[in-house]
Amino acid sequence: MRIVSLLPSATEIVYALDLEQQLFGVTDECDWPPAARAKRVVVRSKQPDGLAPREIDAWVREHAPAGGLYRLDDAAIAEIAPELVLTQDLCRVCAVPTGDVDAALARVGCPSSVVTLEPQRLDDVIDSVVDVADAAGVRERGVAVASELRRRLAIVKAAVADRPAVPTLVLEWLDPPYTAGHWVPDVVTAAGGIALLGDAGGRSRATTWDEVGTTRPDVVILAPCGMTPDRAWASASLVPDRLIGPRTFAVDLARPGPRLVDCVEALAAVLHPAAGLALRPDVVFART
Repeated sequence: MRIVSLLPSATEIVYALDLEQQLFGVTDECDWPPAARAKRVVVRSKQPDGLAPREIDAWVREHAPAGGLYRLDDAAIAEIAPELVLTQDLCRVCAVPTGDVDAALARVGCPSSVVTLEPQRLDDVIDSVVDVADAAGVRERGVAVASELRRRLAIVKAAVADRPAVPTLVLEWLDPPYTAGHWVPDVVTAAGGIALLGDAGGRSRATTWDEVGTTRPDVVILAPCGMTPDRAWASASLVPDRLIGPRTFAVDLARPGPRLVDCVEALAAVLHPAAGLALRPDVVFART
């Protein structure tokens, strides 16, 4: 089966299922695992380079309603002739929506099976691993990977069960500030925290620093969507000084794939240092 992945989290799932030899097309944002960078790019972002966070927010607000954030390479898709295309309809900012994919496949005359991934909660993210495996004809692999992810979550849950939950503020964008939504509050809860201003299963929303100032977080997580942790720290000057300290970290929580379980494990080790969990400085980044 020839697979094309139109979102980075789906690419990570394909690799977790050991299907990388069947992956023939990815996006220009598919960078994990590193081997994914060698795959043929069939989707590129139209976002101009060099924009500041507030300019990115304004550009997205202007172009997202018309669905003009990404460019599909029709010729590449026609040449690959995928049998399975993985996409999403959860967020027009994060990837090509299903309607655009269907239109592209119709244009090039490619009768592919399109699987739309729309996880809202952390459990949904794990279930999506099985959904991809089902579509690729390897359900047993998906069940095995999902079971292992849930086993790891159970270990964290047991380690933090008797410890007070730690008030934790996650910022999904920094200018303007955005609260945390979808699966992110679940990640915080699973790690033994309380997701301040978070809406589990809901959408992130624009807020103000005045509203953020009403919270009293013990830990602050910089998790701007689409930014690597080093870029998040590079933008930390946008955050009020009172929120930046030794308990402020940068974490990539935007991709609903298997690595979210890594984030739960790593965040739990930071929130509860006496719980005996291994620190993961490659996942939860302190300021250097």
